[in-house]
Amino acid sequence: MASGNPSRPSPQLAARDLVHGLPASKVREVANAGFGQSGVLRFWFGESDEPTPEFIKAAATAALARDEVFYTHNNGRDDLRQALADYVSGLHGCARGPGEISVTSSGVSALMIAMQALLSPGDRVVVVTPVWPNVTAIPAILSAHVIRVGLRPGAAGWKLDLDELLAAMTPDTRLVILNSPGNPTGWMLTAQEQLAILERARHLGVWILSDDVYERLIYREDMAYAPSFLRLASAEDRLISANSFSKSWLMTGWRLGWLVAPRALETDLGKLIEFNTSCAPAFVQSAGLAALREGEPMIARLRQELHSKRDRLLRQLNAIPGLDCPPPDGGMYVFFRIPGEGESLALAKQLVAEAQLGLAPGVAFGPEGEGWLRWCFAARAADLDAGAERLRNWMATTSASGVL
Repeated sequence: MASGNPSRPSPQLAARDLVHGLPASKVREVANAGFGQSGVLRFWFGESDEPTPEFIKAAATAALARDEVFYTHNNGRDDLRQALADYVSGLHGCARGPGEISVTSSGVSALMIAMQALLSPGDRVVVVTPVWPNVTAIPAILSAHVIRVGLRPGAAGWKLDLDELLAAMTPDTRLVILNSPGNPTGWMLTAQEQLAILERARHLGVWILSDDVYERLIYREDMAYAPSFLRLASAEDRLISANSFSKSWLMTGWRLGWLVAPRALETDLGKLIEFNTSCAPAFVQSAGLAALREGEPMIARLRQELHSKRDRLLRQLNAIPGLDCPPPDGGMYVFFRIPGEGESLALAKQLVAEAQLGLAPGVAFGPEGEGWLRWCFAARAADLDAGAERLRNWMATTSASGVL
């Protein structure tokens, strides 16, 4: 019969202290509290409720029928790398070749591999926060030292104190990580801010890792995609762009991503891909190739629909007295807070139990997010309406009872 505290494994069976001490996902903790409860509206995860388009699935099915089930080159198939180079070059007006592209098994794998290539224990890493927790956990796993620069909320959205970030980029900084448009805030860097960051990085020899997964999902009438460091940087700059097929092509479960990196890193990135996953599955790469070749109309439609859903949800939340709802410029989330509520994890669990409303707790994205909640609006309009009504009713009930 097993004995002892399972949360404290014996030294012989324990992972190293750093890994054992990593916090579990607080988003998953809330989701676990809601699993098994019928009728819960689930807005906690960062994915659309719309399935992958048929033309992408058909490409994968055809690839399986052709027996595309064997290993490929570590850095990805030649045709997909060329297609990604053409896509990146055309989108951002930069001349990038297939030797600067490495295909990965997901966007998070792209981030891990990039940081494995760059970071040594004790390296100083600057991260703009609040941010998807993997972005700060990966350098911690690699025993790097994370410095957080917090965004600031305002009526027009979340904003970066550029001077604070530039000051944090000290001569002993190895890497600065930026996710723009950002998860969970929807904050988006301007091209002028990117240029200032790039010039500072060049001066100090600091690497930039840009998480660009939401670059196509923006809600400005004057631009079709987010500003990119790739438009400003040369191929020799210390810049790596990490991206994924997950969000813009509705392929979260396919686990396919890519890196744009200096050609000098190609061989070493391939080694790390070998030691992590060997390669992305061949038939999944065929699906990615179809997404690139045929997906532009779908992305345009998705962006328009998400823009409408963002505005729909913001209107309803802003109609609830007291809510603080900075509008996101991009992504698929509204990050908001309820007056008088501080502990977001407890609040998110309470909303699941009492309102059957599933939201992500802001503290999952770092201490800067405490007191906030993340609502993924990539959902059916009817569900967004029902969720807003449940929140309104819950707040009215708790306010009447004197809790709020």
